Amino acid sequence: MPIVTTPLRPAFMLGCLALGLPALALAEAPGAPAAATAPAEAPLAPASRAAAPEEFRMWIDARAGTGDPVHWVSEGAVYEYPSGRKLVGMIGFDSSRVIWPEKPGDPVIHLTRKTYAYTDPETGEVLSEFNGQKVEPIAYPYQLISYRYENGRIYGDVEQGVGKAVQKIAAKTGMSWRWLGKDTLAITAPVFLDFPLPNGTRYEAWENYDFFIHRAGTNAEPHQMAWQRYGALPPFLGQGQGIYHLLSWRVESNADLPPRLRAWAEREKPMWLNPPRDIAEIRALQAGAAMEGWAR
Repeated sequence: MPIVTTPLRPAFMLGCLALGLPALALAEAPGAPAAATAPAEAPLAPASRAAAPEEFRMWIDARAGTGDPVHWVSEGAVYEYPSGRKLVGMIGFDSSRVIWPEKPGDPVIHLTRKTYAYTDPETGEVLSEFNGQKVEPIAYPYQLISYRYENGRIYGDVEQGVGKAVQKIAAKTGMSWRWLGKDTLAITAPVFLDFPLPNGTRYEAWENYDFFIHRAGTNAEPHQMAWQRYGALPPFLGQGQGIYHLLSWRVESNADLPPRLRAWAEREKPMWLNPPRDIAEIRALQAGAAMEGWAR
């Protein structure tokens, strides 16, 4: 699902799709003492997972894991259109965990948070300013996604925001899937955006997500994703349209993050190294209660 943070500033949610609907930004709150959370819900209910259709189960297992937190890493760039000149690089990741329901067929809950930074096109260093303009990372303290399987498609309904800005965004079109041979499940989500903005203009963009999930033992990198976008450039790059391209793969722990990305996250975005602990933590964030690392 695409996310619009401010007019003409694109951001995105890799692999957590409430398809066809725009979302608004989360505002970071000032630092405050960490709020207590209730004990974590059981992350895995074997009966409901075992009863799920194979493609749905493979999607959930790949996207959010089977109990322990997992991380999807992304690397890519933003290109000037139509020249193709590389303007900036991008790196980032999301951290995720899953809660399967007790009753088979009920929605599966995906708890996640994600952050992405723009980088120097030559050195790969994270940018804090560009041509005298401040460059802010994209950072979502949480998103709560409820996945359901209906009529052969996968849907993800999203909850996000804080205070009065909390939104519940229902998926409308869902994600399609097909098998490439007998060992690779491809899940595809094209997104076409065209909606009005508060300043009277319209927001228009196209994005496409392709996930490739390989059966265990058939590929050294079993979880892969490619993302493309045609839309407005981020404000610090000026006016005009650009092409965004990211490749993503999954790692099983913070220690497996690329060293430069991990160092940046430990320094600038430590909270994002772990997914939300449970729904209680998300409810606290929605109420505006600051968690450790919230203001960073």
